[in-house]
Formats: sequence, C-alpha cells, structure tokens
Amino acid sequence: MPVTRMRAPVEEGTTRPLAWRRAQLARLEALLADAETVLPQALADDLGKPAVEAWMEGVSVRHELRHTRRHLAHWARPRSVALPLWLLPGQGAVHLEPLGCVLIVGPWNYPFQLCLRPLVSALAAGNTAVIKPSEYAPRTAETIASLVPRHFPPEIVQVVTGDADVGARLLEERFDHIFFTGSTRVGRLVMAAAARQLTPVTLELGGKSPAVVLDDADVVPTARRLVWGKGMNAGQTCLAPDHLLVQPGIRGRLLEAMAREGQRLYGDDPLASPDLARIVDARQFERLEALLQTPRLENRILMGGRSDAAGRRIEPTLIRVDRPDEDPLMQEELFGPLLPVIEVTDLDEALAQVRRRPSPLALYLFGGGSSERRRLLEGSRSGSVVFGDVILQAAAPGLPFGGVGESGMGGTHGETGFRTFSQVRSVLNHPTWLDLPLRYPPYAGRLGWLQRLMG
Repeated sequence: MPVTRMRAPVEEGTTRPLAWRRAQLARLEALLADAETVLPQALADDLGKPAVEAWMEGVSVRHELRHTRRHLAHWARPRSVALPLWLLPGQGAVHLEPLGCVLIVGPWNYPFQLCLRPLVSALAAGNTAVIKPSEYAPRTAETIASLVPRHFPPEIVQVVTGDADVGARLLEERFDHIFFTGSTRVGRLVMAAAARQLTPVTLELGGKSPAVVLDDADVVPTARRLVWGKGMNAGQTCLAPDHLLVQPGIRGRLLEAMAREGQRLYGDDPLASPDLARIVDARQFERLEALLQTPRLENRILMGGRSDAAGRRIEPTLIRVDRPDEDPLMQEELFGPLLPVIEVTDLDEALAQVRRRPSPLALYLFGGGSSERRRLLEGSRSGSVVFGDVILQAAAPGLPFGGVGESGMGGTHGETGFRTFSQVRSVLNHPTWLDLPLRYPPYAGRLGWLQRLMG
C-alpha cells in the first residue's frame, strides 16, 4: 500500500481522538499475547536466545505499552502557554499532533522489541506505521510479518520484509518520520536518504560504552553485573559495557571475581551453556574471531577466549589492552562477548580516555561517592549514565533512551517517545474585540509607546 494511502487517516483526522489511539494500543496488546507462543522459538532460531532473554524482549514492549496507556491522556492534552502583556487578552497553547506515516527500521540483535516498542509510541501519537524488520533475524521478521496483519488493517500498520535493497527502496518513499535502530555506518546512510526528502529522523545507534571501576567498588556485585551485561545476548547489545577502565588497586580482585561469576553464570563450559546466545551469523563471528587472534598469540586473554565456529559461540572473554589508542579492539564497537580491560590510575585518567572517543550511548561507574559521580557527569557526554549497574536504564519506560553525537540523535521511551512521533504545533487565539492602533501604520509618534509596552 502506498505511503500516501497510509497517511490519509492522519490527514483526515481519523487518528487524532484518544479513543482511536487507545484502540490501536489494544490491538498491539492482543498481538503481544499471540506472540508469546511463537516468539521464543523464533528468537532461538535467529540468535540462540535462552527462553528468559526471549521473554524479556516481549515484556519490555508490554511495560512500554502499560506505561503509555496510563499516561497517554496527560501527554496528549494541549498545554497552555503564558503570553506577554502586549499579546493579552490572547491565549497561547501547544498541541502535540500526529506526524503522518512513519517508518520504523529495526535491528537484528533485539529484533522483536526494537520494532514493536517504537510502534507503541508511534500509535499513541496518532500515526500510521511501516515496520521494516532486520533480514538478519529472518524467523523473527517472519513472526512480526505474520502477526501484524492479524491485528491491524493495512492502512494503519504494515510490515515490509527483505534485504538491504528493499530497505533502500523504502527510504526513497516520503515518510513523515524515520526511526532507525542499528549501526552508525547504516545510520549515516539512512540520514543521507532522509535528507533528500527532508524527512526527520531518530537514530538509535551505539558506540563504545565504557564501564569505569574505582578502587572502592563492591567487588562481587560489580563483577557479577559486568559479566551478566556482557554475556546477555552474547554481548550483542548496544548498551553492553564495551570496555573496562579499572584502577590498579581493584583490578586483580575484580578479574578473579569476574572469573568466578562467569563460571557461576555459564558453567565450566560456557560454549555448551543453554544460557549463552550465539553470534548472529558467520560474518559477525569471523569479525570477532579475527579480533581474538592477536590477544591469543600475545597471551593477553584474562578469561575465556575459546570459540566454536560451528555453533557460532564465543565465551565471555576478558582481554588485557596495553595500548588502547592502537589496539584494534578499541577502534569500533565490539558488539560481542569480548571485554577489553584497560588500567587507569584514577577517575581523571578514565574520563580522559572517555573524552578521546566519540560520545558513547552509555557510561557506567562502579564505586566512588557523590563527588566522583558529579565529576563523571560534568566531565563527560553520553546518552545515559548508570551508577552501580549496567543496561537496566533501558528497562525503565519513564527514562528517555537515546544517544548523542555518533551514538545517535533523538530519543524514545515513555513521553520522550511520544514526543518523538508528534508534531509540536503552536496555537494562538487573539480576539478581535481589542485592536490597539499602535501596531499599524502610520508609525509616526508611536515608537516610544511601543518601546514602553514591548520593551
């Protein structure tokens, strides 16, 4: 169906009432209920996801949906704006209105939730939507493509499946907004294509998100949370800690604790663990395997390091990095279960390391007190900051999610997502019963009065 036909319900005003929006969210809730029986197998086929991690994809969408339904009336209501004296007795307001037909381009690492969670915001804001799931998670893409027509008419939500050429042709259409989640490289291509149509974009990208560990960090929970965050989805998470910046006083104890926690989470043979997902495809596996070759030869593997090409599995692996500015591990986002460890003397050196690279999607700090937290917040840029944990910021619907600089632009989740898919429209009501002549020509003798009135 052409985008112009999908835009028609918005242009005709059909999608504006709250009742219509709530009805679409109810359709989406029914879709999620249907997905519960088929989604775990699809995610297992595509990424080898354990049942718990597959369940987490669905529950994240349900939490977003529940939060949105609870707050929708408040978010959507017009907001009054105070006017200066010289505009009285006028009334000013801001209305949040639908954009039209939007395009949601999903990634392969969380192929269900990162297609459907933005859809919650798009429908709540009164839009229609085209979803393009990733071709690198084909079973999940098929699942989405089969579920959507059962619950939505084609003029409201459609799914388009296919490879990069299909995606490129989609970008030639004139959408009213494009929401893209994926790599920085592809994000640049999406933005370039959108620029030709002057289409606004939201880019949820990634980057090298550091975890800083100070000497006074609580070793065991820090180790456990770092191993969990890097092991989830085999490290194929945009918010996963990409590398550690560790003070020397805690380094040895932290590494020992991470080895123990890694064994506790994934057993003596992580490659056989039912709780460790696999790398998405052979190309990504070979990229990560190539990054492991030199550390193996130079005996810089601190934990893990084994891999299984047939099963596309790699153990959660700690790697000592001595020259971070030169090491290939530090040149791009790893997006796998490899975790470089870099020793830093103090928080100032850690922040200097952070500032030498593009602004990350997330920045994590373990240890320190209020002074260190303030210094980190004031001395860095990132999409989000978490003290004492990793990844969980994405689970809170009320917290905005998004990057800065090369890690993305724009935001999603909760009210931020609703506003992303809304046009902010200014409305001024200025009655005619009071019509002062000061503003009209001839202007002779009126400048002084206008200056006193308007400043």
